[in-house]
Amino acid sequence: VEGDGSKPERRSSRLPRSGSKMDMTLIELNEKDTLDYRVQAKRDDGEVLSLWHDVPLTSEEVPGALHFICEIPRCSRKKYEIATDEDGTPIKQDEKKGKLREFKKGDILFNYGCFPRTWEDPDFIHPDLREEGVGGDNDPLDVCEIGLRICEVGEVRAVKVLGVLCMIDDGEADWKVVVIDAADPWAPLLNDIEDVDTHLPNILHNIREWFRTYKIPDGKPPNVFGLQERFMNAAYAMNVVQETHDAWKELVISKNGEKLKHNLSVPDKLKGRLDDADVQRDTGMVKKLSNNKLSELDRSAGTDPMMGEGAEMAEDALSF
Repeated sequence: VEGDGSKPERRSSRLPRSGSKMDMTLIELNEKDTLDYRVQAKRDDGEVLSLWHDVPLTSEEVPGALHFICEIPRCSRKKYEIATDEDGTPIKQDEKKGKLREFKKGDILFNYGCFPRTWEDPDFIHPDLREEGVGGDNDPLDVCEIGLRICEVGEVRAVKVLGVLCMIDDGEADWKVVVIDAADPWAPLLNDIEDVDTHLPNILHNIREWFRTYKIPDGKPPNVFGLQERFMNAAYAMNVVQETHDAWKELVISKNGEKLKHNLSVPDKLKGRLDDADVQRDTGMVKKLSNNKLSELDRSAGTDPMMGEGAEMAEDALSF
């Protein structure tokens, strides 16, 4: 444990991309199950890495895949999250009134985490949520990974985007992107959201019901959802990814105090890195894989918004 004179425990986690020169080690700081416990990413030379800002969004090794950062492993209940307001944005266990938080409902049914280099802007109202009038939740974009592997806290995996659900949480849009590990045995069969119901029935229903009910044990009402509670398809999900990635870039170059307004840790040095090859690749790939608004998907002849005309493009890019 670092900080008490003893050697910190190291957990090796190599990013799933070749030639990135981003060999990453996860360092556990301070005692687990305390308010001070952190999981920090560092280079081998000791330089601190931000899981939120430094890990690329897109995978170079697996074309069409994105990088998923696991915060809460499947079959666990401790509410770990990226500390977006701390230097280096490590992972910590969330707390409320000085007490560490766990899901009172019980263990989560999937690996849960986020996409790096994304941000749900509280001031941005998605065009398809104008009736609800809700902005983003001020966090990186949430991700539910449905594969067989149980990830570790802080582990980075290349994943295929399958679809997205929009939860409305305390007056905020809280998107949940459904993905599967690109190396999972089921991955070749899952290329869009309808494939999940075909090959893994009830998975999507269970995800929605878990999010609907998980706050009830805390004495709160069930959560509600936008978009008629539908899971939207992969192309629609990639549009949400693109919006939140663009919002992250705007946050990085913000000249109107957005990071101060929203209490976020965004180093000034990031401004000079937006032209770096990996950031440009992130931007180009998510733009290529994204589609248009729900209304345009709805107008696609003979299609359902869960399987819009952009799905063929997404399937071609993500079939591996």
